[in-house]
Amino acid sequence: MRDVKKLVTAGVCMALGLVLPFITGQIPEIGRMLSPMHIPILICGYAAGPVYGLVVGAVTPLLRSLLFNMPTLMPRAVGMAFELATYGFCTGWLYRLLPRRRGFIYLSLIGAMLAGRAVWGLVSFVLYHILGNPFTLEVFLAGAFLDAIPGIICQLILVPVIVLALRKAGLISTEQGGKK
Repeated sequence: MRDVKKLVTAGVCMALGLVLPFITGQIPEIGRMLSPMHIPILICGYAAGPVYGLVVGAVTPLLRSLLFNMPTLMPRAVGMAFELATYGFCTGWLYRLLPRRRGFIYLSLIGAMLAGRAVWGLVSFVLYHILGNPFTLEVFLAGAFLDAIPGIICQLILVPVIVLALRKAGLISTEQGGKK
């Protein structure tokens, strides 16, 4: 029964990842700044665990690119697939590893966000190099941090609130190690 619950949770998170970007899609610059696809992937790791988080994070941007041509497949969706897979895995893994106190939700979230941005930078460096385009430190810092400040703030506010609400509703385990 627990596996069915995780699978359904992962499916809902993937659906949200496909749909939420339509909210900001009319103004692409705002969509890139707010990163609405990231939120359900981060939550998926907490709610369904690291494996489901990794899979949903890897598949969602690629599926959205194939279905709606946004983001563009190369290099954006491929780079995002690695980034979001890292987000989903790390939130799930760190959440199970760390104590279940409120402050540690932020620690796992920040750890996942930093790891995901590092992976995105490495993958983007390789992809842009293959495509013959420069990917400098300035491009990385702008894409991963400076241009993403509104999204980072949004994630730091929304994700812990949603995770705590899901815990209170009994939809996420409160015991360390992921047992319910």
